[in-house]
Amino acid sequence: MKLATWNVNSLTVRLPHVLDWLQAHPVDVLALQELKLTDDKFPHAALAAAGYQAQCFGQKTYNGVALISREPATAVVRNIPGFEDEMARVIAADVGGLRVVGAYFPNGQEPGSDKFAYKMRWLEALRVWLRAELARQPQLVLMGDFNITFDDLDVWDPVGLKDTIHCTAEERAQLQGLIGLGLVDTLRLFEQPPRSYTWWDYRNFGFRRNQGLRIDHILVGESLRPRVSHCAIDRAPRALERPSDHTPVVLTLTD
Repeated sequence: MKLATWNVNSLTVRLPHVLDWLQAHPVDVLALQELKLTDDKFPHAALAAAGYQAQCFGQKTYNGVALISREPATAVVRNIPGFEDEMARVIAADVGGLRVVGAYFPNGQEPGSDKFAYKMRWLEALRVWLRAELARQPQLVLMGDFNITFDDLDVWDPVGLKDTIHCTAEERAQLQGLIGLGLVDTLRLFEQPPRSYTWWDYRNFGFRRNQGLRIDHILVGESLRPRVSHCAIDRAPRALERPSDHTPVVLTLTD
């Protein structure tokens, strides 16, 4: 079974990229973030023609998440239960015997800001909810754009970016809090090329110079660790014309 996550930074713009990628990489589940469209604009027909059904949770202009899968998705939840949020950031469903959670974590803007405080509250609520989800269904996959780096290996300039957004001690502590629930960072289970990133700024030739961050992650419950056979970043879509600033991360589980 293959699962992937990809912040497409506007599905309207990037739909051809997504369809081409799915044809070349027929994953079983694809979590998308930053759809930037409302549910009535979601391209169900185009994805159905490609052999996929979708659960979406859109929002005009910003945010929006979706789970695209070959098998039907059931027990769908949108956003974090019990946490009031006007932003469309989370979609979860049962797919293929797994509990799959796709999430677009808040950016946070800058430490000390109101948006950073919201990010901390959101992360705390996510952890509380996921603890209950893991107790109910240990075969859980959490994937998406986390907007947080694990450590300096995930940062092209760890000195210059120290204590800036995505790289603060507070954010990384929250990320370790998720690991503490019994989740595993699947990419780190395998040797990766040096300077492996998932996001590059559009400015200053960020991708060409490989000045990026690893902020897109796939975490799995500890009980799934024995099934994890491969995890890698697919850099190719970032080199396309009019690309998203993120690129997919792909996880392979043995059956």
